[in-house]
Amino acid sequence: MEDGVAVRSQRGRRGPRYEGEDLSPTTNLELRGFYAYGLAAEVYAVCGIGSFVPVTLEQLAREGGVLWSDKKTPCIAKTTGKGAAALAARLLTRATSTDNNQCVVHVLGAELTTSSFAMYTFSLAVFTQALALVSFSSIADHATYRKKLLVAFGFTGAISSMMFIFIVPQIFVLGSLLTIVGVTCLGSSFVILNSYIPLLVANHPQTYGDGDHDMNEASSVPLEPLSPGLRRRESSERRDFHTTTHSSGPQKRDSPALMLSTQISSKGVGIGYMAAVSVQIICILILFAMSKLTVSSTLALRIALLFVGIWWFVFTIPASLWLKDRPGPPLKTGISGGRISCCLAYTSFAWSSLWKTIKVAAKLRQAVIFLIAWFLLSDAIATVSGTAILFARTELRMGTVAIAILSITATASGIAGASIWPILSRRFGWKTNHTLVACLCFMEIVPLYGLLGYLPFFQSLGWGGLQQAWEIYPLGFIHGFVMGGISSYARSFFGRLIPPGSEAAFYALFAITDKGSSAVGPAIVGAIVDATGTIRPAFFFLAVLIAVPAPLIWIVDVEQGQVDAVRLAGIMKKSGRDDEIDGNDEGLQEAEGLMRDHE
Repeated sequence: MEDGVAVRSQRGRRGPRYEGEDLSPTTNLELRGFYAYGLAAEVYAVCGIGSFVPVTLEQLAREGGVLWSDKKTPCIAKTTGKGAAALAARLLTRATSTDNNQCVVHVLGAELTTSSFAMYTFSLAVFTQALALVSFSSIADHATYRKKLLVAFGFTGAISSMMFIFIVPQIFVLGSLLTIVGVTCLGSSFVILNSYIPLLVANHPQTYGDGDHDMNEASSVPLEPLSPGLRRRESSERRDFHTTTHSSGPQKRDSPALMLSTQISSKGVGIGYMAAVSVQIICILILFAMSKLTVSSTLALRIALLFVGIWWFVFTIPASLWLKDRPGPPLKTGISGGRISCCLAYTSFAWSSLWKTIKVAAKLRQAVIFLIAWFLLSDAIATVSGTAILFARTELRMGTVAIAILSITATASGIAGASIWPILSRRFGWKTNHTLVACLCFMEIVPLYGLLGYLPFFQSLGWGGLQQAWEIYPLGFIHGFVMGGISSYARSFFGRLIPPGSEAAFYALFAITDKGSSAVGPAIVGAIVDATGTIRPAFFFLAVLIAVPAPLIWIVDVEQGQVDAVRLAGIMKKSGRDDEIDGNDEGLQEAEGLMRDHE
């Protein structure tokens, strides 16, 4: 069978829906390309964003700040020669002191603690990322832009990490700029990578190896041929009957395609986490080696980020070679003129497409429920991670190596979680959304344990409630174990709720929901720190934030959501609006009725 426009003859597989559609089977090499990019970018997500970037931002700002307690005493004394080496060593060990170790710095005329400076940076970064996602997401569903954008974001993000080597305390604000670029590229590239999952599953031999009947249930794309006729109606009716008969009863199981999607997603997460652990160990060795030299106190951190960026850059190369283009429909924007005109036209198209995507998503009840829950859940995830790192840094006075070991602990447990949660799910017969709720219950332990520090009993003990540095490691294990499950299940779960042909646009909506909310939590925590001079009160906020999305995730019906998504895609196709649905469209009125069919 040829690559490119391949018409499958196996057991009645459909023909191409548009000129240029690649229907070739998913190969092991293409899967390796998918895993390769996860291996490349997950290192920056875990080692960079999850470990060294917040510590580097805080330390760069700290070197020009004053103590929060008196607003006069410099946080770090000016040292040279052997004193600088001692300062670098202290960066690794962080000697204890009687104050809460918070420092204040002035940024653009505003007085911020160094911890809140890092939190505000991440809030601004994820907000910028959300804007970027809006501007390119729908474009990635068309022509060969999917792969081109993935590679462009990967290389740009890698370079932004490497550029930290040039950031010194005198220009610490530029570190925020590099963080914004890196976070934007990381999230944007993961959106595109996630949009490959439905395509890899739909074209995987396992989804159609057992005949047309099973193929119709498993595939994430509409299986009708291009030409209209009786076959389209028969295929649609057969699919609806099959889904209805198999989705009744209280013990509904996930479809084979969802299980394959989860398997691919889980393996990708596991590979990425294993790479992150390896790189984190190398970075710890770098920190130890640099502590013996007479160097700047932040140079070791910046070299670690340089290595992380090189890793991201190098392993993006095989992903760019092995992943197929998997072209989408041609982009019809009526573009003419120069590059600037084309750029403006593409951006305008993307923003208008987002609005159309939202209108389509609003007709999919199960997708709406999940996106609301994900908005809250992702905010909790991002805020817990950032708060824990800065709490360890400033209030537990943990050094850079200790924080790196904490990151390794969380990452290693994430690998275990990616493997064990599927086993638990099969063992107890949990559906995917129920597994996600179980993950949330475990994550709730983290803020609740931190709140124990307010109780007089634990205060008298001197430990318990995160009063000692060693206490954060078990919590890091719990957090990583939970994240392994959430990372494996959430993106594949949402993939089953996407109308066929809109993978990148809907995964961008997924990411916008994710990153848009993730700008809220860190900003609130930053405001709490600025007001109180301590991070512990933020645990009250985190406890509520984690609990709220659980009931919403529990009630999501993925089987019904998948039926609705496929039927809505068919309605849009019949109405002659493959890429849009507006208020005057007859298909929109039919879509409104779609949501009432199963009430």
